[in-house]
Amino acid sequence: MQADEFANPGMLWVTRGEKLWRTPAGSTGAACAQCHGEAAKGMRGVATRYPARDAHSARLVNLEGRVNLCRTRHQKAEALAHESEDLLALSAYVAHQSRGMPISGEVPAELRASFERGRTQYHKRIGQMNLACTQCHQQNWGKTLLAQTISQGHGNAYPTYRLEWQSLGSLQRRLRACYFGVRAQMPAYDAPELLELELYLAWRGRGLPIETPGVRR
Repeated sequence: MQADEFANPGMLWVTRGEKLWRTPAGSTGAACAQCHGEAAKGMRGVATRYPARDAHSARLVNLEGRVNLCRTRHQKAEALAHESEDLLALSAYVAHQSRGMPISGEVPAELRASFERGRTQYHKRIGQMNLACTQCHQQNWGKTLLAQTISQGHGNAYPTYRLEWQSLGSLQRRLRACYFGVRAQMPAYDAPELLELELYLAWRGRGLPIETPGVRR
């Protein structure tokens, strides 16, 4: 399903994202395309470098965060809600332009502390189940859990269409589902610990090709 663009349901969001790319937004009446041009050229390779440090705020942001920063700063528009159809569509459209390109996984010096916190989070036991990410996705990948094959937990296909969701969803939605699964306190969207975990996952998946929009069970 993922390999066939006609069968991949995530392509519906990519198509919607293409329309939004060309649609004026906010009080400036500017569209993404007015600044960035054709996405196939201007956005090629962008998704391979996120999460990244925002130069203006010095904050760590993921691709969804960058889309919203562009809206609020340059288009003078409201930020799109997490997991909203429009934010997922724009994020999927931008990421799709890098499909097949390898994740950089580069960790610049200014993000080293965030990266180390993400690494610690990945190996930290949490929740009532007292489990860490590494126990499932590094030590036991390929085995089965309740008839499901445990994956290596890479984020190179997000935003992804998951059959259990019957919708497209972000990597943070999947990470929060893991928190729920181990019965841990769930961080809010864009919480520092989620962004730092995303950064570590990008490093862990360095060299893997972008697959957005992925299809998962």
